[in-house]
Amino acid sequence: MKLSDIRRLAIKQQLKIHYRLSNGMECIVTEQGIAQVPALKSVPDFNLEEELAAAGEFLLEPAMPLPPRKIGRDELAAMTGDSGTPVAAHEHEDE
Repeated sequence: MKLSDIRRLAIKQQLKIHYRLSNGMECIVTEQGIAQVPALKSVPDFNLEEELAAAGEFLLEPAMPLPPRKIGRDELAAMTGDSGTPVAAHEHEDE
């Protein structure tokens, strides 16, 4: 899963996607697909792509007035369609 996948998902589903950086700051990918670090005051000494690779939990904040929800890396990867992460197939029985 790459930052471009997260950006595409945020735009397509009109979400803000939050994840923590190793230095305690937070990255927010907006509904416009822009990755922001609100607490950043100077030139960063980290790479958002590398920080995303280390992130294990994400907060999805819908643009509509719905409560945000936390999800794990696997669920977010499944939402982005990342083929690098195995996703269990669900079969439905016909009645």
